[in-house]
Amino acid sequence: MQFYKQLLIGFIFTLFLNCSYGQLTLSNGKHSLEITGAVSTYFNHRFYKDSLNGSPITDYKKNLYKLKDAQVQLEGRIGNDYEYELQFDLANMNGNFSDPENPGLMDAFMMYKGINWFNITVGYSKVPYSRSSLTPFIYSTYWKRSLISSGEFFSRRDIGITLSKSLSKQRINIYAGMYNGLGELSILGNNDASGKFEYIGRVDFAYPSRYRYREIDEKISPIPMFAIGLNGRYANKQLPKGKSFPTYSTGEFGIKVVDGQKYTYGFDIAGQYKGFSFLFELHQIKAILVDSNSYLLNGLPYEYTKGFVKSGGYLCQGNYYFKKQHAIVGFRFEEMNISDLSEGTSQRLSGTIAYQLNSFNSIIKLQFFKVLTEEQYIDPLKWTEQVRVGWQFLFK
Repeated sequence: MQFYKQLLIGFIFTLFLNCSYGQLTLSNGKHSLEITGAVSTYFNHRFYKDSLNGSPITDYKKNLYKLKDAQVQLEGRIGNDYEYELQFDLANMNGNFSDPENPGLMDAFMMYKGINWFNITVGYSKVPYSRSSLTPFIYSTYWKRSLISSGEFFSRRDIGITLSKSLSKQRINIYAGMYNGLGELSILGNNDASGKFEYIGRVDFAYPSRYRYREIDEKISPIPMFAIGLNGRYANKQLPKGKSFPTYSTGEFGIKVVDGQKYTYGFDIAGQYKGFSFLFELHQIKAILVDSNSYLLNGLPYEYTKGFVKSGGYLCQGNYYFKKQHAIVGFRFEEMNISDLSEGTSQRLSGTIAYQLNSFNSIIKLQFFKVLTEEQYIDPLKWTEQVRVGWQFLFK
């Protein structure tokens, strides 16, 4: 088995050497296949607290060099009716599902476009929720997404079926889908014991022209451009007695998948003009729990909680692209109320500086994190500030 793994890695490395200055395209006229990839690595340094909850901090394992991505993407088209994509990340193919922001398998889906009314996508891919989540990491100057859109509160990927339709020259986009509801854990093969699904819908509108899922105004838009998105998702995953969800499926804060009903809804607004771009995004979650003694209710009486907990947050982000200098600066403020049954909120500030050697195909990125406040009893952190600096290189 080890031999075949080494053979696969050797093949991919050889492939990268042969297409590192342009994507590799194979075609027989009707069927075309494009092969691309990406490598990104960074150095991370945290400024740790002296102690946490009265105990001295002795674990500094997050001060490190990290290979974040070693991606391979295969994207194909058969005539005008079929598309498919397989994308995986060798840097994260370790079977660890605790980090939904960096999965090993990124995409494995098929799309049929032969129906006039809508396109049908089947398989494993990003679900149509949250502009921040849907924006590819490779087109961001940040090394990490905001906490609310990182995959700990709602899944970013899942297995299911998505119907989509674009109108008015792709200025209006409509999505509706049904998924397992376990997010990235769905690729293990089984649903949870409830056998229920998650339903997700999104619609976004752009003016005056199509607005791609991008953060930076690289083309220096000569006229103001805007995009507004509305999305929601619902799941009712009441477990049979004695059953539990798979490990990691509930997320770091236990709210990603719940035993009961979960409503999630939000909106986002983005804009860009002459190099400046911004994004505001807000999300709210309501979890109605079956177990009146659930730890998510913080030990409070039913008369106070009514059997449910709310969570949510927002992010506000602004960027500016200096075309002549090939540089980008950006700032992001985010606030999370992880639980409305606990006092306080989590607030974080991030700044980023990026220098483009060749657009986003070769870019050096630096991000600084600052923790302003934290929900200490829910999200106690060992650190107060953090710096990441590294290089991203795309084989396309």
